[in-house]
Amino acid sequence: MRHLLAVTALALSVFSITGVASAAPASGEVLAGTMTSSVSTANAAVGQTVTLRNVRSESGDVSGGTMYGTVTRVVRAGQGRPAQLQMRFTRLVLPSGATYAVDGVVSGMQSNTKNNALKEAGGALAGMLVGNMLGKTIFHAGGGGFLGAVGGFLIAKNNRQNMTVPSGSAVRVTLRSARRQASH
Repeated sequence: MRHLLAVTALALSVFSITGVASAAPASGEVLAGTMTSSVSTANAAVGQTVTLRNVRSESGDVSGGTMYGTVTRVVRAGQGRPAQLQMRFTRLVLPSGATYAVDGVVSGMQSNTKNNALKEAGGALAGMLVGNMLGKTIFHAGGGGFLGAVGGFLIAKNNRQNMTVPSGSAVRVTLRSARRQASH
């Protein structure tokens, strides 16, 4: 009997030390993981698969899982239009093999947007040259360069850049629902 109690106590201490998560994910729970591949609004497509590794919950109930999902919306950046990327996650697999059908929406992610400063400077320079040329040849007046530079800068400033969620980026997913799948 002593051996049984000692083995049980040892097993419980090993489980508590290794942090094995056994509780099922719940609706409203926030999970965080890292992207396995890069996704960019420049070339992403609706339906493209995305995967998160090392998924864990804030509560500690979930640890070391993998989530699978798809890109649900892509808006490429353009003149006056910022880039947008939406993803939805539908499956969570825990290290134990337990699989859950989930409805998870991204509530936060690390993304990179290219700096627009070079394009703005180029727009100002091109605007200045065109404004100066038009001001002197058509209107026979000075100041066209300044007005052209301002206009070129503003046009370039409004030209938005695509965004990228690089591989290894942290992504937070809020679960709307979670349901355990039958194992095969």
